[in-house]
Amino acid sequence: MKLLESTRFEAINNALSIQTGDSKIIGRIESYSCKMAGGDKALYKRFNAEGIHPSDLQALSPPQGVSPGYSQYSRSVSGDEEGPLCDTISRKTLFYLIATLNSSFPDYDFMDVKSHEFSKEPSRQWVTNAIDSNLAATAGEQYRLLGPSLWAAIDDEISLENCDIYSYNPDLASDPFGEDGSQGTH
Repeated sequence: MKLLESTRFEAINNALSIQTGDSKIIGRIESYSCKMAGGDKALYKRFNAEGIHPSDLQALSPPQGVSPGYSQYSRSVSGDEEGPLCDTISRKTLFYLIATLNSSFPDYDFMDVKSHEFSKEPSRQWVTNAIDSNLAATAGEQYRLLGPSLWAAIDDEISLENCDIYSYNPDLASDPFGEDGSQGTH
């Protein structure tokens, strides 16, 4: 993974450092290339050394914060099952998510993260609404002014409508940001 430099993202990152009363938001957006560099290739080989094929599917956790009645999951052809099945992800995509975490947080090692610690978000709109709601509640007018340029920059970079969005949902023991007073959007 290679960090793709962006002066537009840097300007937004500066604006995402917001002090409001008792809270301090330290936010950042980054863009990475999915082309594997030398170290990534070795990690990918080690990651797949368990005899699992890169296209094999891994189970994901259900999205957090979605109402219990919500269901976008597919059912089996027979339809005999009660309730929704879980989303799945290819082993290769799981590696890309883990490699992105490792690149974003180089002081931590995420290679032991399992697929059930990720969830596929229900929609782009659901994600943008959740982020807008959290940041507007904390940063108020500062975020209301920043929000449109934040989403325009992200959309110009990756075309959100054509993306699958995943969240990292670790247990507190393995979350580098799991200490008291820290709230993150991963």
